[in-house]
Amino acid sequence: MKLEDFRASLARSEPAGSLSVPLQALWWDAKGDWTRAHGLVDELETEEGMAVHAYLHRKEGVAWNADYWYNRAGMKFHRSSLDEEWAALVEGLAG
Repeated sequence: MKLEDFRASLARSEPAGSLSVPLQALWWDAKGDWTRAHGLVDELETEEGMAVHAYLHRKEGVAWNADYWYNRAGMKFHRSSLDEEWAALVEGLAG
C-alpha cells in the first residue's frame, strides 16, 4: 500500500483488516483517536510497534517516554515534524 492509498483509506470509518497493528495505530492516530492508537501498540513488543509507540508519545509531548520507546525500537528520532515522521512510518510499514 502506498502512502496516498493509506491517506485515502482515512475516509472510511474503520481501517482495512489487512493492516498490521502498527499501521492500524497510525490510522487511528490520523483519525484523531490517539487513545485508541496508543492502546494498540502499548504492549506490542515488536520494533515496528515500539517505533509507533515512540511517535505517539512524541506527539503527546512526553519526550522522555518517546525517547525510551525510540531506544527500545533501536532507532533515534530524525524527522523534523510529526507529519513527516507519521508519513515515514506509514511508508516504512506499508512497504
